[in-house]
Amino acid sequence: VAGRSCGVATQRQGGGQRPPELALTLIPAPGHSTALRWLHPRSLQLLSGHSMPAQPTPHLPSACGGPTRVTLGEERAWRSHGSNAGGRTCLPRRTAGAGSLTPGGERGGNNAGHTVVVDGKEYDFHLLPSGIINTKAVSFIGNGVVIHLPGLFEEAEKNEKKGLKDWEKRLIISDRAHLVFDFHQAVDGLQEVQRQAQEGKNIGTTKKGIGPTYSSKAARTGLRICDLLSDFDEFSSRFKNLAHQHQSMFPTLEIDIEGQLKRLKGFAERIRPMVRDGVYFMYEALHGPPKKILVEGANAALLDIDFGTYPFVTSSNCTVGGVCTGLGIPPQNIGDVYGVVKAYTTRVGIGAFPTEQINEIGDLLQTRGHEWGVTTGRKRRCGWLDLMILRYAHMVNGFTALALTKLDILDVLGEIKVGVSYKLNGKRIPYFPANQEMLQKVEVEYETLPGWKADTTGARRWEDLPPQAQNYIRFVENHVGVAVKWVGVGKSRESMIQLF
Repeated sequence: VAGRSCGVATQRQGGGQRPPELALTLIPAPGHSTALRWLHPRSLQLLSGHSMPAQPTPHLPSACGGPTRVTLGEERAWRSHGSNAGGRTCLPRRTAGAGSLTPGGERGGNNAGHTVVVDGKEYDFHLLPSGIINTKAVSFIGNGVVIHLPGLFEEAEKNEKKGLKDWEKRLIISDRAHLVFDFHQAVDGLQEVQRQAQEGKNIGTTKKGIGPTYSSKAARTGLRICDLLSDFDEFSSRFKNLAHQHQSMFPTLEIDIEGQLKRLKGFAERIRPMVRDGVYFMYEALHGPPKKILVEGANAALLDIDFGTYPFVTSSNCTVGGVCTGLGIPPQNIGDVYGVVKAYTTRVGIGAFPTEQINEIGDLLQTRGHEWGVTTGRKRRCGWLDLMILRYAHMVNGFTALALTKLDILDVLGEIKVGVSYKLNGKRIPYFPANQEMLQKVEVEYETLPGWKADTTGARRWEDLPPQAQNYIRFVENHVGVAVKWVGVGKSRESMIQLF
C-alpha cells in the first residue's frame, strides 16, 4: 500500500461539471508496467461468493460516492522504495492557470524509489512525484513528506540527464513539509549501529534520516519549509539548537553547522518560487474547475507505522489515512480506493516474511523480476503471493479494485503456489498477527495452481492471456473479495491490461 500521497494529477474534464476525482497510486515495481497514467476511476462493488466468472468483471455502480478516488499501491507487501503517506501532487496546466493536479507524496521522504519507464527511458524518483515527467501536469509535494533538499536537487539533476525538462516550473511544495538535515541521516546510521550492538539486530533502514526527522517532528523541535523561508536568523538559531540536541545524544556526531546553514540558505532561494500554502492549494484543486486528481503513494501497507510489521516498518502511515493527513484532503473527498499488488510477494530488509522462498523459486523470482531496491540497491527477498497480507491490507484500506502487476514474471513456472491462510499452534487464525514472534511461527497453508508456461508480455487484452493466467487472477479476486481492474505484463505502460 502506498506510503505517502505522493502525487496528485488532475486533468481538466471536457464539458460537464463533474466533481474532481482523486486517485492515490503506487507506481508498480521498478522496471515494470507503471501506474503513471491518467487513471479513469470507475466505481464497482466488491466481489462476493465462491465462484468467479471466466470473463472480466463488469462495471458495477459504486455504493459510495465522492469526488476523490484513491489508488493505493499494494504491489508488494513490503515496498523497498516507499515513503510514508506524505503528500506530493501534480496538477496539469491549462492555457491560463492550473487545470490539473497530481499530488506525488503524502508522507515519507527519499527512503523509497519508483522506477518509471516512459518512451523507453527509465526515470528514478524518490522525492519528486513520478507525475513530474508529464509536462501537462503540476506536481505537489505535501505536508506529510519530509524533504532532504540536497537529495531533491541531486535527484532532479540525475533525471534531467535522462531528459526531464523544466521540472521546477511544474513542482509545488507545501510550506508545512518538514526538513531532513544531514545530521538526521548521520543519526539514522548511528542508531542502526547502536541497535546492532545492543540487540544483535537492526531495523534495516535506508539511512536517509526519515525516522530521526519524524522524531524531531513529534518532539516539536523539527523545522519546516516555512521556517526556512521566513526569518533566517530565527531559523539558524533553531537549527543550532536542534543540532546540539543531537550531538548531546550522540557525542561522536560531527556537524558543520555554519557550512550546512550556508548551503540551506542557498536552497531556500531555489525553492522559494515553488512553495505554496499546501492546504489552500489542495482546497482550490478540489473545489475549483473540474479536474482529475491522481495521488501517488510509496510504501506498502506492511511498512505502515501503525499497521505494519512493527518495528520493521517506516516512520509514518502508508495506508489510506495518510492521504488525509499528508495532503490535507477531507475524508469525504475520497471515493474509490484502488490497490496495486504484485503477482508474488517481496520484501527488503529485516522482518517476518511467511511466504518467503529461500530456494530456487525465490532466486528465480528475484532474477526475473529484477528485484533490487531502487534507493539502497539491496536484493529483495521473494516469495509466493500471500493473500493473508492482501486481505489484511484490504481490511485497513477498503480497496474497491486491484491492479495486479508483474504477472509475466510467473510465465516460466509449471505450477504456482498461493498462500491462503495461516495456522498457529495447529489452529487456523483469521487475522494477520501483530506480534513479530508470532508471525515468525505461523504455518502457511498453500493452494497450488497450474502455471501457463507461455509468454504473456505481448498480451494487451484479457482474451490474450492464457486460461491458466486468467484463473490465477480470478483466484486472487475470489479470495480477497476485490475485482482486478488492471493486469501488468511488462515494463511499458502499454503492458498494463485494463479489464473493465
